[in-house]
Amino acid sequence: MRKAAGCLLIFVLFLIETILCFPFQKLHTVSKTEMKSYPSILKIWLITGLVMIFLQVIIGGVTRLTGSGLSITKWDIVTGALPPMNEAGWQHEFELYQQTPQYQKINQGMSLPEFKFIYFWEYFHRLWARLMGFVFIIPFFIFWRKGWIDRPLMRKLGIVVLLAAIVAAFGWIMVASGLVNRPWVNAYKLTLPLSLAIITFCYLLWTIFWVFKIPKLVFHNSSLKRWINTLLIMVSIQIMLGGLMSGMKAALVYPTWPLMHSEFIPSLFFDLSNWRFEHLVDYDKNPFMPALVQVLHRFLAYALTISGLWFILKFFRSSESVYFKNGMSLWAVVLIAQVLLGIFTLINSVGVVPVGLGVWHQAMALVLLSVTLFLRFLVSRSE
Repeated sequence: MRKAAGCLLIFVLFLIETILCFPFQKLHTVSKTEMKSYPSILKIWLITGLVMIFLQVIIGGVTRLTGSGLSITKWDIVTGALPPMNEAGWQHEFELYQQTPQYQKINQGMSLPEFKFIYFWEYFHRLWARLMGFVFIIPFFIFWRKGWIDRPLMRKLGIVVLLAAIVAAFGWIMVASGLVNRPWVNAYKLTLPLSLAIITFCYLLWTIFWVFKIPKLVFHNSSLKRWINTLLIMVSIQIMLGGLMSGMKAALVYPTWPLMHSEFIPSLFFDLSNWRFEHLVDYDKNPFMPALVQVLHRFLAYALTISGLWFILKFFRSSESVYFKNGMSLWAVVLIAQVLLGIFTLINSVGVVPVGLGVWHQAMALVLLSVTLFLRFLVSRSE
């Protein structure tokens, strides 16, 4: 797990360097004075925040796939910053967890060392969120006092802070949904904070593109922007469906590809009695809803792959910008990698979703979204 996390961090940093630094060596239309309108240390600070949000989403994925999210039953912002410091403290936390539906219905008989493992991931997830707050707040006041944060950037950072606060609030609502009646977090409430976290990530990434003053393209083909908008919407919906896949453990229903247990479309969809509202709400009591989510996730992946490759074939040769061509090439590579990761994750989800593959699949989804947003920024003509 540590090696995978290290490789993931190196890949993210390489991607950021490729997007933000390499193209400037190819373009001579942007002067040095324009590029240095914001201090380099401020840019590094923003990129650090972006990487931390990225890793927070990934840590959240590990927490979810290891079933660790409900191991801490209280939301103590100050006193919860420290883990249990002695055996009595651990025993107390373990007793609180033993009162939850997850322990009573799924993890009955769990040992204390096993509890410490799942406690670690939930604690690390919350600790990382607290650390992000300090990494943002302290430099923010320093840069503000130095006059490096002007009014336009202040507005953008204010929106980032507001989004982060909303994510934190909905995060606790998500956890609380699994402490009563259900033995796990509600999949719909799980997808909501995940989506909000990704929106926060995207807005900060857009702000970084703006701070770096990445030059926008002058294009005459009106369909180019529509195509990128379509791809951006499709990627965003696909990530939300991925959140539902994870929350419902939908990969376990049909862990086969390309067919779904020898069927292209499961026969249960042709039984009208399955199309009931109760199956939508109580998705854990009937395979219909997890199967439906998996089908939607699969077919949207097919549509995204076909549309994306057609988009590249249509606009790659006609584009005169090396900047844009590099972005499209990177998008194609990431798309193919994501498709392969999705297939490998699915076919290995026999009885349990593989944590390593699942986390890499989620990480690559964020990378694909980032490159798509980069292409969208290039064709935007307003702030």
